[in-house]
Amino acid sequence: MKKIGLIAGNRRFPLLFAASARKKGCQIIAVAIKGDTSPELRKLVDKIYWLGLSEFQKMFDIFKAEAVEGVVMAGQVSPRRLFSKETQNSAELRQILDALKDKKADTLFGAVAKRLEGAGLTLLDSTTFIEEYLPKKGTLTRHEPDFDTWEDIYFGLSLAKSVASLDIGQTVAVKSKAIVAVEAFEGTDNLIRRSGKIGRGKVVIVKVSKPKQDMRFDIPVVGLNTVKNLIKAKCRCLAFEAGKTLFLDQEASVRLADRHGISIVAV
Repeated sequence: MKKIGLIAGNRRFPLLFAASARKKGCQIIAVAIKGDTSPELRKLVDKIYWLGLSEFQKMFDIFKAEAVEGVVMAGQVSPRRLFSKETQNSAELRQILDALKDKKADTLFGAVAKRLEGAGLTLLDSTTFIEEYLPKKGTLTRHEPDFDTWEDIYFGLSLAKSVASLDIGQTVAVKSKAIVAVEAFEGTDNLIRRSGKIGRGKVVIVKVSKPKQDMRFDIPVVGLNTVKNLIKAKCRCLAFEAGKTLFLDQEASVRLADRHGISIVAV
């Protein structure tokens, strides 16, 4: 595909996708979310449209008018905005949300996917063009987990999968085979901060994909900001699912983790 639409949420994922797609010779038409998407994106795309959440419906018209051949969703909109005045004051947005059976991530993103398909647009895997950012199994840092850390990793993996299967969250915090915290609506960074306060250091963070992960949206992402939060919370390890987790800024993240004695493993 030579012309791709990008629904750009927050943080670095949309920037990474846009840069990688352009290297492949694609033209990128981006729809950016006011208040969430980084302004840096404008330098990496051919055209950018800024929309508020209440202007959600315009996105489909933009992509059709631009004759894009496929659409990618990269990055998220802050979950808190679901309960904001911006959402509550938009009759159109309230009508869309009220029609959903629930407000779980898969339900929300799935509704967007169906609307795109209904408009004749194909929603592509969000890992398109960036497969090299999905680490394979192994320890990525010089600092290897010790026996007790591995025990916590494997203890957390099965529990994280159970939580993910319910679409509650995709991350758990573990210490000495006890669940310290479970990710919910607040996201991974806030979970890490919370686990640091509760566990008082040496917590292991385990992040997984959903058992039936739709690679078109809501795939697990970690990066430099994740590691910075691990350091603040005095965690000892980050473990995530190999081949299904995007690791952004990997080199810088691994260097920083090594300097602070934190292990990072893909399992």
